[in-house]
Amino acid sequence: MQRVTITLDDDLLTTLDALSEHHGYRNRSEAIRDILRNALVQEKSQQADRQGYAVLSYVYEHEKRDLASRLVSSQHHHHDLSVATLHVHISHEDCLEIAVLKGNMHEIKHFADEMIAERGVRHGHLQCLTAEDDL
Repeated sequence: MQRVTITLDDDLLTTLDALSEHHGYRNRSEAIRDILRNALVQEKSQQADRQGYAVLSYVYEHEKRDLASRLVSSQHHHHDLSVATLHVHISHEDCLEIAVLKGNMHEIKHFADEMIAERGVRHGHLQCLTAEDDL
């Protein structure tokens, strides 16, 4: 391991300390290492030729006109990316779906953008992890 010195303004240092405490890091170095690892994963996941995994989560209005069938149709159209899907009824109006995806990161990102952009999808989030061994 190497020791490095960094300079942070007071507000950023306060934010780092709060984040460290909130997540239970023993010291600032652990927090900074995790932040850097996450940034590297995100950077790698944006490279079109990378293979990897992702979790796509979204909340949608299940009674929105034909939305559920459009979402299912899109999932079937991209069946090669899908590993598993979890469907949860969270209220009378809304459903939460979580899809585990595997494949080309560019295709995964395109599929996620397509799903999240559907009218009636309220919230959407894609968490990526490349399949590289060096993570």
